[in-house]
Amino acid sequence: MVHVLGSRILLSPTDPERSRAFYGATLGLAVHREFGTGPERGTVYFLGGGFLELSGRADAPPAPGLRLWLQVEDVEAAHRELLERGAEVLRPPRQEPWGLIEMWIADPDGVRIAVVEVPADHPLRFRP
Repeated sequence: MVHVLGSRILLSPTDPERSRAFYGATLGLAVHREFGTGPERGTVYFLGGGFLELSGRADAPPAPGLRLWLQVEDVEAAHRELLERGAEVLRPPRQEPWGLIEMWIADPDGVRIAVVEVPADHPLRFRP
């Protein structure tokens, strides 16, 4: 097996400035680092236990099957905050049959993002 030392999700948006505004201002992700100059410079955001890097520019949106999963403490509070910031909410929060409370939003290129709350009694909260 390959020994992985780190990882991140790489996105090349169709409009880098618009996507930086979404991930930085609308979602409120903190910047880990930036590199390069100009509109296609790279920006790496903290993403919980990982990173999200926006770099370059694509002619078309990312693959339609690409989705992000972001765990938050309170999905109802996140819902209110994201609505105030102008995020496109595809589906408001609701409890799924598997027990998670999920809301779905989209980034400017249509990348679907699950914003998820793990209830206190959910198995994901417990380690065997």
